[in-house]
Amino acid sequence: MKGFGNMTEMMKQMQKQAQKMQKQMEDAQRDLKERVIEATSGGGMITVHMNGKQEILSIKIDPEVVDPEDVQMLEDLILSAVSQALKKSQELYQSEMGKFTGGLNIPGMSGMFGG
Repeated sequence: MKGFGNMTEMMKQMQKQAQKMQKQMEDAQRDLKERVIEATSGGGMITVHMNGKQEILSIKIDPEVVDPEDVQMLEDLILSAVSQALKKSQELYQSEMGKFTGGLNIPGMSGMFGG
């Protein structure tokens, strides 16, 4: 029964490490919400700002690109800019959270912010 004392201490240390890691992950997730990604399309005619939690913060449209005769082009430019912003946001998320997972695919982690 001597070995159980070491095992109990080891379990306590593991629990402390897990709690520390959880706090660091929470801090990183909070930081991701504050980080802003910018993506453009149409040579800068459409600009999308998105945070690291994949929330669209703003969409700016240069008035020159607004043509009532070609709404499809405007829609395509907006879609392109939003898609680029989403991709950049996902890459940022994977980069930041990968620091904690070591690149492992941990169940439940990838879906935390739609990643």
